[in-house]
Amino acid sequence: MATLEPKAIVLFDGVCNLCNASVNFIIDRDRDGYFRFAALQSETAKALGETFSGDPESVVLIEGGKRYAHSTAALRIARKLRGAWPLFYAFIVVPRPLRDVVYRFIARHRYRWFGRKDACRLPSPELKARFL
Repeated sequence: MATLEPKAIVLFDGVCNLCNASVNFIIDRDRDGYFRFAALQSETAKALGETFSGDPESVVLIEGGKRYAHSTAALRIARKLRGAWPLFYAFIVVPRPLRDVVYRFIARHRYRWFGRKDACRLPSPELKARFL
């Protein structure tokens, strides 16, 4: 049974369709409930010291008391997922500035390519416990 005590918290852009799809992707591959989620626009994010500056360009991972962003956050998330996804963590050896160029390019175009919602995601009743 999944525990409700988070090992890690994923903060995501709550109005971004790509980000919401990514949260669904993580949930589907995180059957042990390692990750909990909150929108960067939420009070939870503010309480965790994350400030929303209009257009959040990054997923933020809070794990082990440390904050990770951009490609590092994405790779650290991938290494905890079921299936072959942990293999992507091998890209951690690529220098962060190079990884982040690719990450930021996708982030900069995500609304145009994937669209956005008018309001933050509301979790289904089954998933409500996974959101902070």
